[in-house]
Amino acid sequence: MIQQDIQFPRQLAAYKPLIIGGLLLVLVLLGLFTGLYQVQPEERAVVKRFGAVRHIADPGLRYKIPFGIDQVQRVATERVLKQEFGFRTADVTQGRTRYSAGKFEDESLMLTGDLNVIDLEWVVQYRISDPVKFLYNLRDATSTLRDISESVMRRVVGNRLGSEVLTVARVDMQSQARDEIQLILENYDAGIHVITVELQDVVPPPRVQPAFNEVNEARQERERTINEARKRVNQEIPRAKGTALGLIAQAEGYATERINRAMGESARFSSVLEEYRQAREVTRVRLYLEALNTVLPKVGRILVVQEGQTGPLPLMNIDPRGTEVLK
Repeated sequence: MIQQDIQFPRQLAAYKPLIIGGLLLVLVLLGLFTGLYQVQPEERAVVKRFGAVRHIADPGLRYKIPFGIDQVQRVATERVLKQEFGFRTADVTQGRTRYSAGKFEDESLMLTGDLNVIDLEWVVQYRISDPVKFLYNLRDATSTLRDISESVMRRVVGNRLGSEVLTVARVDMQSQARDEIQLILENYDAGIHVITVELQDVVPPPRVQPAFNEVNEARQERERTINEARKRVNQEIPRAKGTALGLIAQAEGYATERINRAMGESARFSSVLEEYRQAREVTRVRLYLEALNTVLPKVGRILVVQEGQTGPLPLMNIDPRGTEVLK
């Protein structure tokens, strides 16, 4: 029996190379399959060796040293990510978005510069520009981005009037918030690029909605009245200017006419005076007859008779009806 016990280790030693080879083969196969990993097209993989970053792997089938020597962390660098404030998206089915019914007033309620309360919902869209900085420069880059976004938006809203926030300041607020968030992230070296900040619903809280509607209606009525007044001004001023220009042109025409007439009368008088100086008697008779020809038709029918005659004198034909009478 002692001899049999001595022979068993000898038989085991004969199979020792096979056992070692099998173990090595298993280790190689295990290392081969556990070392392979896939990086999707929208991702980048940060490879660490013993906790230190070695390199960033591009999309495709890659290999790392197995058994915990190399560790891989995938980061979606090519995907546009978003953070929602004041609301949450439950799911998207058949192109329709369904939102959560929960209230997030601790995020959405804000105080404006004129001490009005605004219920504001917005979305921050961003992309991871540097996966190493995103993973290791901040303890939790996503939570940090969320805190920064909320802080910046509250400051932006607090520096404006409530009426501006609800009406005309949306575009400026989006641009300002995006720039300020990006500046803070660059100071933190977070490896995040903010694409856009989009305001969703900007409304007063439900409890003050009726009062806000009344104020809004009054503001709209004021704007309507102002627009009507401006329209009336734009109509009346050009009309008055046109009337004034017409009166000025009429007066200038009348003045020109009177001047020309006076100059004509003066020239006529000068010519008559010249003729009178040359032939006084003849000119005097001609002027007398011209005056009668002008005046008599306006005074009615006049018969000129001579003593001893039976009928009017046939002096001149000045009756437009053809009778030899003087009017």
